[in-house]
Amino acid sequence: MFPIRDHNPSGRTPYVTMALIAANIAVFLSYWHLFSKPPELMRFYLDYALIPAWPQPHSFLTSMFLHGSFWHIAGNMLFLWIFGDNLEDEMGHFGFLVFYLASGIVAGIVHVALSQGSTVPTVGASGAIAGVMGGYLLMFPRARIDILIIIIIIFRIFTVPAWLMLVLWFGMQVVGAAGSDPDMGGVAYWAHASGFAIGAAFAVPLWLRRGGRDFWDRTHGLPPHPARPLTAPGVPIVGRKRR
Repeated sequence: MFPIRDHNPSGRTPYVTMALIAANIAVFLSYWHLFSKPPELMRFYLDYALIPAWPQPHSFLTSMFLHGSFWHIAGNMLFLWIFGDNLEDEMGHFGFLVFYLASGIVAGIVHVALSQGSTVPTVGASGAIAGVMGGYLLMFPRARIDILIIIIIIFRIFTVPAWLMLVLWFGMQVVGAAGSDPDMGGVAYWAHASGFAIGAAFAVPLWLRRGGRDFWDRTHGLPPHPARPLTAPGVPIVGRKRR
């Protein structure tokens, strides 16, 4: 299940979202050549990745701009692009930047606290992006998201409300965290789950300033911008009836 787009463009250019994507890509390209030199890549990660056994203060920030593969960064940047623009629109450019960085840093702190002793380098913007997803869930629970479902050779795009996709994603992180061993590497599930919860909590003051439940009533749980018509030539789209 992959989200591929939402139906509501932002009301203004999401400069911070675009800058964060550009920064992540630029950093990734700067050490791309090290992937063919594992010892040098590991030394690089020792300097800048987040290692729970001996976390360096700067690594809580620098690790957010590192990724372990092309698909790792591609997936993260897709999620950031889909969910970041509308949240930036509501928070403002500077507010969104602070929100993003704070979500990622706190997610890193939680990951270290729950993985003490692990020497596995942790890299990725996932904690911060999970925070964006948590904030998006609170602000726009009924936003329409197109998700791509792949079953062997069958490809289908379904349009679902954001709350369904995001709650399922969060549940998968919690289940994954319960069955994972931080000393063995792999996905940092607790960083994802905690980032999501932290992002939702950080968004509560904004939601309350907008009116809380009255904000949902006014916007119907959607981003306050007209939806755009979307088509996907050659890929069947399965819609959901709204009651």
